Amino acid sequence: MDAFTAGLLQRIRATESDLSRARDEGDDFLVDVEQGELDDLRRLAAEHGVEVATSV
Repeated sequence: MDAFTAGLLQRIRATESDLSRARDEGDDFLVDVEQGELDDLRRLAAEHGVEVATSV
């Protein structure tokens, strides 16, 4: 796995964790922010052929 793929997958995991925490805390604004970030990261992964397991 190259550095780009590893870094992208790490950012996705971190964002999924942040999204889950925002949901647990009931922070609707942060949920929207984190969901947008996650959508962007997943789109980037798809554009580069990086398979991502969806956990959120």
